[in-house]
Amino acid sequence: MSKRATGRSETVGSASGHLLVCRCEEVSIAQMEQVCSMGVDTVRQLKMATRVTMGACQGRVCRQLVESWFYSQYPAARREAELLSQRPPVRPVTFGQLAEGGSL
Repeated sequence: MSKRATGRSETVGSASGHLLVCRCEEVSIAQMEQVCSMGVDTVRQLKMATRVTMGACQGRVCRQLVESWFYSQYPAARREAELLSQRPPVRPVTFGQLAEGGSL
């Protein structure tokens, strides 16, 4: 399936700097550019520095967009064996739900 068929832009790298890439953590392209200019050279380091993909959706919404943007901007960057991965919980759980102790 092509990028166009999935609805993803092929020109992510030219998007406005104020565009939010990760809505859960409110991380913009401009923030990612700023962090990368300080020497970040892997997607994982970008994740640790900005919290991108660490929000309520755990990267389900933005992971592919972040990886696509990073490697389009930094083609010589070291590719990681495992790209960003989703982490449990399988679905987001609020602290309120945990405090109630009921079935999730």
